[in-house]
Amino acid sequence: MRRSDGVRWGRRRRGEGFGRWLPRGPAQVMFLADARTGAVFCLALATVDWRYGGYALGGAALGTGTARLLHVARDRVEQGLEGYNSCLVALWCAVFLGAGRPATALLAAAACVVTAVATAAVVRLLDAWRLPPLTLPYCLLASAVTIAAPAFQRVRPHDAGLAALPGPATGPTGLHWEDLWRAFFHGISQVFFLDQWYAGALLLVGLFLADRVAGLLACAGSVTGILTAWALGAPAAGIADGTMGCNAVLVAVALCGVFLAATPATLLYALLGAATATAVTPAVAHLLAPSGGRAFTWPFVLTTLCFLAAARSFPRLTGRPPAPDEVRSRLPGATARAA
Repeated sequence: MRRSDGVRWGRRRRGEGFGRWLPRGPAQVMFLADARTGAVFCLALATVDWRYGGYALGGAALGTGTARLLHVARDRVEQGLEGYNSCLVALWCAVFLGAGRPATALLAAAACVVTAVATAAVVRLLDAWRLPPLTLPYCLLASAVTIAAPAFQRVRPHDAGLAALPGPATGPTGLHWEDLWRAFFHGISQVFFLDQWYAGALLLVGLFLADRVAGLLACAGSVTGILTAWALGAPAAGIADGTMGCNAVLVAVALCGVFLAATPATLLYALLGAATATAVTPAVAHLLAPSGGRAFTWPFVLTTLCFLAAARSFPRLTGRPPAPDEVRSRLPGATARAA
């Protein structure tokens, strides 16, 4: 992912090697090419279960290593752009399929290699629209494994059943102080599938370590997710566990300072996107309910791609007028010309 001009990227330095690039994979989950942030993220995972940190770092290594062996562009490899999707895939396998199962380790390793191929395909397809791949490769792999898992006894734990079809929301909607502060940190920790609030706090430290703007936007995204879910009447339990707000965190960071320059206008646009992703989250979860009801980061991917494509029509956000082809296509009576 490429940051806008107003945000500092980690630059390539002489003598950097694979060990320096590797932690950037976990850091790129939050759009940062900073090895220190990646190390803090892995530490946050290890505070919950040391194996989670190992899976995340190992997944990033397999994805990055596969891309390097296939001679993917050096800049992508060095900045960690080939490691973050495989990091998420490996971590997802550990959290939801059992970190201590040998079958999980083998599946995660194979999935990380396939993720490198999926990343290349997604990058190639979306490049035609000048859109970033985001976490789309991870979503595709995780969704495919989730849907196929019940057919393979060595993949799915025997005590894990499929989710029932969705029903109306139930439970109290009033939020107490404890719900609020837990929801705030859980919105960040759930980006890495973690239920522990202290992991979210440590992840936030890693964000501020690399980029204060990114840290503040993550906070704003979490708060926006909480307020949106509460305003729409989501049950307090669903807000407090962070599953309603984690996609809002990613959208807020992506749309202000990463793919669009950080300005007051893009801040409002990013918060609108964060609120949209919160509303989209249960819709995606309901669609995927027969296979477990996990939304993954589909709400983030769908919302961000939509908002980025739309931003090209808004000079206030991009700082430049639309391209001539875009203007011509909006003129009354305009028709497409044959190539």
